[in-house]
Amino acid sequence: MINRIKSFSTKSTLKYSIVFLTMICVAVFTGCKGKTDEHGHAADTHAEAGEKEGEHDHSEGDGHDHSKDEEGVKHEKGESPENSEHADEIAFSEKQAKLAGLTTESVSPGTFYNAIKTSGQIQAPQGNEVVIAATSNGIVSFTNSSITEGTAVSAGQSIVTISAKKLLEGDPAAKTKIAYETALKEYKRAEGLAKDQIISTKEFEQVKLRYETAKTTYDAQASNNTAKGVSVTSPISGYLKNRLVSQGEYVSVGQAIATVSQNKRLQLRAEVTESNFKILKSIKTANFKLSYDKTVYKLSDLNGKLLSYGKSSGDNTFYIPVTFEFDNIGDIIPGAFAEVYLLSSPQNNVISIPVSSITEEQGLFFVYLQLDAEGYKKQEVELGENNGERVHILSGLKVGDKVVTKGVYQVKLAATSSVMPEGHNH
Repeated sequence: MINRIKSFSTKSTLKYSIVFLTMICVAVFTGCKGKTDEHGHAADTHAEAGEKEGEHDHSEGDGHDHSKDEEGVKHEKGESPENSEHADEIAFSEKQAKLAGLTTESVSPGTFYNAIKTSGQIQAPQGNEVVIAATSNGIVSFTNSSITEGTAVSAGQSIVTISAKKLLEGDPAAKTKIAYETALKEYKRAEGLAKDQIISTKEFEQVKLRYETAKTTYDAQASNNTAKGVSVTSPISGYLKNRLVSQGEYVSVGQAIATVSQNKRLQLRAEVTESNFKILKSIKTANFKLSYDKTVYKLSDLNGKLLSYGKSSGDNTFYIPVTFEFDNIGDIIPGAFAEVYLLSSPQNNVISIPVSSITEEQGLFFVYLQLDAEGYKKQEVELGENNGERVHILSGLKVGDKVVTKGVYQVKLAATSSVMPEGHNH
C-alpha cells in the first residue's frame, strides 16, 4: 500500500512539473512575440498583417513630437520663425532716410489737451487798418501788377494812379491847376483893391477864402501828380488786406480803393455751437490752420490770449463767438478762413503722436514704426481726439515704439516694393 502511494505521488509530481514547464515556455514565447510586434516593426510582419505606410494611428502620448516635425518642415522650406516674424518688414536704407529728411519720435505718455474743432476767421483789430480813398475822378491803374491782396506795403508807397486825360469832363488835375492859378490872380488883384479901399473887407475875405481852398486842393494833388495821373499812396505800413476796385475801373473822389492793415496784432474769431457753452469756461488758448497753409499755428507761440466769448448767440444764429488776439509773426493774412481747435482741459498719461505721422487707407489709419536702422513696419492704430497738432492714440502703439513723424510718404512708397536686403536678420 505504501509503495502504491509513493508511485502515485511521483507520477503526479512529474505531471505537474511538465505542465508548469509548458506554461513557462508559452509565456516566454508570447512575451517575445509581443516585443517584436511593439518595437520591431519588421517588414515581413507588416506585409503579412497587410499594413501600409501612413496607416498608423498615432494617439496622444505615443512618443511623436509633431511640433518639432512641423518646425523641421518650415526650416526645409526656408520659413524659419525668424523670417515669418519679419515677413511684413519694410526695407528703407539709411541713405534713403537721410534724403527724405526722415524723423522719428519715441512713444511715451504725456499731457494731451482735448479740443473742440470748429471754423473761424482772421481779423484785423480796430484802429490797425485804414481805407485808401480816391483823391480825384478818373480811371484806376494799379502801379504794379504784383500789388495784390496780402502784399506788403510801406507808408507813402503808391498804390494806384488815377487818370482822367481821356474823359469828356477833362483832366481834374489840369482843372485844379487852372483853378489855383485863377484864384491866385484874383487874390493878388483883390489885395491891391482892398488896400486902396476900392472893395470892402468882406469882399476881400471871400476872394482870399477861394484862393486858399484852390491852393490846398492843388497842393494836395501837385505832390502826387505824375505823367500817368494822380498817384494815391498808403498812409501806413502794413499789408494790403483787400482791393476794392479793379484795374481800369472809373472812380469818384472819396471812393474806397483798398484797405491796408498794420497786422501788428491780429484777432482769431471762432464760432462754436451752443451745446459747447459750458466747456467754453475751460478754454484758454487754441491752435489753428489757415485755408491756404498746412502749418498749424499755436496761439501759445504767438503771444496769444483769449479776449472774450459770447454769453449768448445772435438773433439769427445758433453759434457763440470766441475771440483771441495774437502777434502776427507769420504770413497770416487778415480775412483768411481757418480751421480752429479750441483747447480745453488737459489729460495726463496719454499716448499721442504728431498728426503728420498718420496715414489713411480705406477708412483705416496707420503709422510706420522704425524697427532698426533699415527696417520699418506698418502698424494700424485707433485714433481718439485731434487737437490739430497731435492725435490721441487709443490702441495700436506701446511705450517705446519709434514712430515715423516726417518722411512718412516715402516709407509708404517703399512698402510697395520693399525687399529685405541680403544678410538682414535679427
